[in-house]
Amino acid sequence: MTRQPRFADIDSYLSSLPHDSRLIVEEIRRIVKARVPAATETISYQLPAFKLDVVFFYFAAFKRHIGIYPPVKGDSELREALLPYRGDKGNLKFPLNEPMPYDLIGRVAVALSRERS
Repeated sequence: MTRQPRFADIDSYLSSLPHDSRLIVEEIRRIVKARVPAATETISYQLPAFKLDVVFFYFAAFKRHIGIYPPVKGDSELREALLPYRGDKGNLKFPLNEPMPYDLIGRVAVALSRERS
């Protein structure tokens, strides 16, 4: 049985990614920092995350997509814009073979930070 790596911080998580995925995750990291400047970085459930008092934004690179969790609950206009990316449980899946909607991801970060605060 292969052990999953344990990450001490987001930088160690990033170093484990293929180059193309790493660039996308680094940009998402930059956007969240810019849009929610009071947030701090952490690793939670072995995923990169941001928290205020509690974790409000998880993100991760997978083979075919970037995942963002948890689902957005408020802001019906934003939820409508996210429909093409919505997974079975409301989590978001942004395909790696399509342009990454960074502005939309920034809106998600702000919405989740408000929902969890």
